[in-house]
Amino acid sequence: MGGDHAPEEIVKGALEARELLDAGDQLQLIGVQEIVEQQLSTLGARDGAVTIVPAEEIIGMDDPPVESLRRKRKSSIAIMARMAAHEETDAVISAGNTGACVAACQLRMRNLPNVNRPGIAVVLPTLGGPVTVCDVGANVSCKPINLYQYAVMSSVYSTRILGIENPRIAIMSIGEEESKGNDLVKRTRELLRSDPSLNFIGNLEGRDIFDGSCDVVICEGFVGNVILKLTEGLVEMLFQAIKHELVTGDLRLAMEFKPIMKEIYKKYDYHEYGGALLLGIDGTSVICHGSSKSRTIKNAILAAKKFYTLKINERIMQRLSSSLVKANGQ
Repeated sequence: MGGDHAPEEIVKGALEARELLDAGDQLQLIGVQEIVEQQLSTLGARDGAVTIVPAEEIIGMDDPPVESLRRKRKSSIAIMARMAAHEETDAVISAGNTGACVAACQLRMRNLPNVNRPGIAVVLPTLGGPVTVCDVGANVSCKPINLYQYAVMSSVYSTRILGIENPRIAIMSIGEEESKGNDLVKRTRELLRSDPSLNFIGNLEGRDIFDGSCDVVICEGFVGNVILKLTEGLVEMLFQAIKHELVTGDLRLAMEFKPIMKEIYKKYDYHEYGGALLLGIDGTSVICHGSSKSRTIKNAILAAKKFYTLKINERIMQRLSSSLVKANGQ
């Protein structure tokens, strides 16, 4: 029931994903039953394609996360997290209120051992290869231990999901020099350097995310969310500017470039990546963009299955349990 285009695009995306899943996979749509049923009927869904889990209440995109979870215990987000906690589902996905999703997962599914706070990991495609950025919105007020754990978890993610051996890890700062950065950056850098199992390369400036300098970037959620939204807006603006210049300059040339532009746009379009994994939760939780369309949801469902199947959490627990840096309130 969450997202700018819910429930139409959510239901449509689920049905599109259903055609690509294995016969034994099951999809459950949690929401106001009559509304979901109406959407399924409108889209011509066959009987049994998905299961509806009734949810009487809805947490709005602007609702305060924690307070809403207390007041709306029958909301789709609250029910989703409870189902995961009771092992009634293997992976949960939402394009709704991000704060409420993170809070519900923490409250019901709990954190993995040795994880203080979860972080949302998103993959940015670059010419130098995929770069994992964590956190992009789950935790806007971090301690050094949180960023250190993001580095460990994102390193596992980069290896298991993206196939990058010994990923290079950098911390976002306002300059490459070690003297640059606020107290959080400097103290986190000390923790990262103290762990020889991490391939930590130092500070990273925002402009260097896309030049192949690193494979993992860590930052607090406020900074990460700004990076993510700025990147999305810049990519959209650049493609629109190029399209405008081609069309107004030479229509024939524009038509020749059209298939190339579509292919490039597809590589850099967040809809193609579906959602971002909430790292550090005892389960599989995928957070989708609020503006998700049907193909975003379709890809998020396929990604969630991949995350679950690869059992990333088991590897994260192994790495954190053997870590030299423990959650001692730093």
